[in-house]
Formats: sequence, C-alpha cells, structure tokens
Amino acid sequence: MTYDETVKYLFNATPLFQNIGSGAYKEGLYNTWQLDKHFGHPHTKFKTIHVAGTNGKGSCSHTLAAILQSAGYKVGLFTSPHLVDFRERIRVNGKMIDEQFVVDFVDSHRAFFEPLHPSFFELTTAMAFCFFAEQKIDVAVVEVGLGGRLDCTNIITPQVCVITNISFDHVALLGDSLEKIAAEKAGIIKSGVPVVVGEALPDTRPVFENKAQSLKAPLYFAEESNEIQSVQFQEQGGILYETAHYGKILGALSGACQTKNTNTILCAVGRMKEAGFSIPDEAVKKGFTQVCETTGLMGRWQKLQSAPLVICDTGHNIAGIQYVVKQLKQMARPLRIVLGMVNDKDISGVLAMMPKEATYYFCQANVKRALPHDEIKKMAESYQLLGNSYHSVSDAYTAALEQAESEDCIFIGGSSFIVADLLAYLPKRKMNL
Repeated sequence: MTYDETVKYLFNATPLFQNIGSGAYKEGLYNTWQLDKHFGHPHTKFKTIHVAGTNGKGSCSHTLAAILQSAGYKVGLFTSPHLVDFRERIRVNGKMIDEQFVVDFVDSHRAFFEPLHPSFFELTTAMAFCFFAEQKIDVAVVEVGLGGRLDCTNIITPQVCVITNISFDHVALLGDSLEKIAAEKAGIIKSGVPVVVGEALPDTRPVFENKAQSLKAPLYFAEESNEIQSVQFQEQGGILYETAHYGKILGALSGACQTKNTNTILCAVGRMKEAGFSIPDEAVKKGFTQVCETTGLMGRWQKLQSAPLVICDTGHNIAGIQYVVKQLKQMARPLRIVLGMVNDKDISGVLAMMPKEATYYFCQANVKRALPHDEIKKMAESYQLLGNSYHSVSDAYTAALEQAESEDCIFIGGSSFIVADLLAYLPKRKMNL
C-alpha cells in the first residue's frame, strides 16, 4: 500500500473516535498489552512524561517537549488528534514519523493485529512506541488519549505525571461528576512517581490527594507554586511572564488559557529536574518562545493573517471555549465567527456563552460526528446568535472573508475538526488565488 492507502486503511479498518465517538472507545488494556508484548515492550526502552487532563494537554505536551529538545534531549512526542496529517501524532524532535515507517508497520503486522480488532488509538499508540524505540529517543512526552485509568498510554511508568485540569467532557465514558472524571484521570498516577496537578477544585482535590497518598506518589498543586508573578499580553502576539525562578519568559502561545498551562508546565519542569533531567533556564525560555517551530504545534489561538485579523483555536468544550470567548470580547473589533461542533458536546452550554453581537457562519466539519450546519444554526437562533449556515468549513470561511472589513476579526473554532478542515483548506485556497 502507499502511505495514503495505509492511512485510509487505518481510518476505515479500526474504530476511529472522531468518526463514531464512544463506539471507538475500548475499555480495558487487553489489546494494548497484547500489542505491547508482540512488539517486545518498546515503551520500556525510553523515559516518559505522561500528560492527562480535560483541557490543555496538547499545549502542555508540546511545550514540555520543546523544553526538553532545547535542553539537548532526543524527544518523542505523542499527541492527538491530528489536524491535517496523521503523522502529526507521532514526532521525534519535531519531525513527523516517516511515511514509510507507517506503511511498513501496517503491512508487516496486519496478520497479528487484525484478529485483535484494536481501536485506531490502540494501534496508533503501539506504532508510536515502536517508532520511538527504533529512533533511540531519550524521552517521550505522551499525551493521554481519553481519560487515563483505562487509556492505552497507561502502560508506561513515567518519570513525572501531569494532570492539567478537570472539567466536564466525555461524560458518557468518564462519569457524570467531576469526582468520577478526576478518578479516571488520576488513574495515570503511579507508585512513587511525582504528579503535578495544574488546577484543582473542591470536588477534585481530595480525589488526587487520596490516590497519590495510596501510592506514595509526591503530589504538587501547580496553583500553589506562586511561580508566575505577572502576565502581559503582547501586541505583536505571545505572552510575557515574570516568573520567580526563570526571570522573564516570552510564551509564543497567546490564548488566555495559556497562563494556567504555563504555571503547570513550570511546576512540571521542577519535578523533571528533580527526577534527573538536566534542563538549563535558557532551555525553558527557548522552549516556550519557540514551541510552534520546535514541535509543529498548530491551532492554539493561531493567527493566520492580520487584515482582517484571522484566528483559529481548537477549544471544543465549555471549559476551553470560555477562555476563547473572554478573549474575543476583549478585542474591541467587529466579530465574524465561523462555528461548528460535534454532536457529543454540550452544545447548548457553548452557545449560551458565545457573543451575541457577532455575525455567525455556521458549518460542519467533514467527520461523521459533526452536528449538521442547519441544526446548529437553528439551535443558535434561540440564543440570539444570528448568521447563515454552510455545508463546509471552507464555504463558511470564504463567505466570512468576502464580507469582512480590514478591521474585523474572523474567528474559526468550536471543534478541533473545524480547525483541521480550515488548515487543510488554506493551502488549496492559496493555490487558487
């Protein structure tokens, strides 16, 4: 098979969460352990940092990887979902996994894994660990796919665990209370392994404390570190932090949610140093400033052009989108919002937060779970959110651009898949201009 044929096979032959939602989630680690045994336990051949949480996992994972790379380590990075190319999920020192490795992995091992009927994520995790082992990396930053306790990344024993925050998402799978969701996320905590919690709530803090105590795992709440002393959003983009131990740090990521992520990351870096990693202060600063170039991160309050100002963001649940909405309302510009969501989110909760003074372009992503554009338009009208609906992200974005004045702001978001469709379309648009 060619690379394109192989990726199509992976999408169609294995249950894929972005297409069928909870039906792709396989509870338990049986398949993961069988795959791991077949491949010779590749995850034991390198050190790991494990990152879980409801929001912020991707930003934290990419930034920790960038910091480790800047410190001279050969770093694997495993994240999900991808936005444009499947290979974004698996990187070594920022470079995506080789197309040929993906092809050979599937061709060589189909006879073994097809009878197992693994999920897309189970197979992708095995592929990542095999690639990292072959590349002889020093350390991998591994982002949890969903939950933690039963996530197939949870076969690793990391040097440091990070849990960014807890809020309501995937409640059908993880539980209908913050305590239940926290218990699933806390499942990544291992005996004696330091764990950093980015944000704790009265409902979730005891869950982490009890789990950590039972496993004698040192527990750190990043909010109590007092590392960040001041925050200044920069006109040219980015955020300037004054910190207690690193002086001034310019973070490239401009989203309002990044201040809490930064606090979490810096607390984690302290634990990584204690675990034996050599990380100079300059590596920390470089990692924050050059995270996008270093790791290929996209879709986090990403500025695409200036006049009109075009920004996209992958925030996709209430906890994530609340930061987006707050930042949009502070911009003092006419707003045009290209919006779409998938059908397993709290759509009403998101619509209730969105700015009513904006002009909306409702659309649907090219995934089976996408909420139909006309349905989201109808729901939005009950929240006084007005605009037209479009069959695709590209049609909605084109309409917004054609109608926008130079001083306007066009925002594209509501789902990772909306941003993915946009980023896939932009190169085609440039070719046709």
